[in-house]
Amino acid sequence: MSETTGKTKVAIIGSGNIGTDLMIKVMRTSEHLEMGAMVGIDPNSDGLARAKRFGFATTAEGVDGLMALEGFDDIEIIFDATSAKAHVHNAGKLTPLGKRLIDLTPAAIGPYVVPAVNLDDHLDAPNVNMVTCGGQATIPIVNAVSRVVPVAYAEIVASISSKSAGPGTRANIDEFTETTSAAIVEVGGAERGKAIIILNPAEPPLIMRDTVFCLVDAPDESMHDEIRASIEKMVGDVAAYVPGYRLKQQVQINAIPADQPVHTLTDGRRPSHQVSAFLEVEGAAHYLPAYAGNLDIMTSAGLQVAERIAARKAATA
Repeated sequence: MSETTGKTKVAIIGSGNIGTDLMIKVMRTSEHLEMGAMVGIDPNSDGLARAKRFGFATTAEGVDGLMALEGFDDIEIIFDATSAKAHVHNAGKLTPLGKRLIDLTPAAIGPYVVPAVNLDDHLDAPNVNMVTCGGQATIPIVNAVSRVVPVAYAEIVASISSKSAGPGTRANIDEFTETTSAAIVEVGGAERGKAIIILNPAEPPLIMRDTVFCLVDAPDESMHDEIRASIEKMVGDVAAYVPGYRLKQQVQINAIPADQPVHTLTDGRRPSHQVSAFLEVEGAAHYLPAYAGNLDIMTSAGLQVAERIAARKAATA
C-alpha cells in the first residue's frame, strides 16, 4: 500500500488491448487502487508507450522484468492480461512471492469469480480467475435462473466483433469454451453447460451480443414471473459495474415441443421449458471502442475484484 496515497499498488502484465484499458480504468475510476507498473513483451506496444507517458514504471521483459523493477516489493495485486499458457508461467513465479493474482485469461488456476454472483467468496484466494468475457456476460443469467429453478442444461453463445479479438483472445479460443463451460456449472449452477464463441467479421464492427438458453422444469406460470424477475435483478447487479450491460429484449420462456430431442443434452431427462435471454454489452470506451464490450466486461469485472480486496484491506488497516 502506498504510504502517500493509502491506495493499493497494482501491476498489469499484458500491454495489449485488455491491459491498456484496465490501466485507464485504474487511473480514472478506481477508489482504492493505483498503478505501479505496466508489463509487456513488445517494447513498441501502445500500452507501454502510454504507461511511460503517464509516468508509470514499465518493462518489456515480461514477468522477469517486473520482478526486477525497483518498486516491485510495493506492488500487492497483479492483473494478468496475457494468455492462458503465459499465465501458468507467470503464476509459477509470482505466487511464491505472496502476490495476489487476478487472472483475466482462461487459465483457470484459481477459483472462478463472477462479481455479481460470488465476489465475496474467494477474496482470500491467492489467484482468482475471471473466466472469460462470455462467461462474465452470461453466467450471471444462468445463476439467476438457477436461483429459482434447477437448470438441467445451459448453453451460451457469445458473439463478438472480430476486430475486438486480439492475438491473446484468438490464442485462447479452445480454453474459452472449456473454461466457460466449466464455470457455467460451477458458478452458474447448471447441471451441464456448453459455451460457443463467434468472431463476427462484419463491418462496421458489431457490439457484443450474448444468448443464454436454459432448460428447466417450470410448468407454473408464477414460476415464469419469478425467473424473469430474478434475471432482471441480476442484469441490474451486473450493470452496476458494467453500465453498457443490458437485456436486448424481454426474457422468453417457452414450452419445449414433444419432438425436440433435448434429452440428448440432459442425461435422458426431458425438462418442460426453455428460458432464453438475449443480451448486449456496450463498452465504456475508456480506451477500446464502444463495440468492444467483450473486453470492457473483463476489465470491469477484474477491477471490481481488486477494488473489493483493496477496500477490505484499507478497512482493517
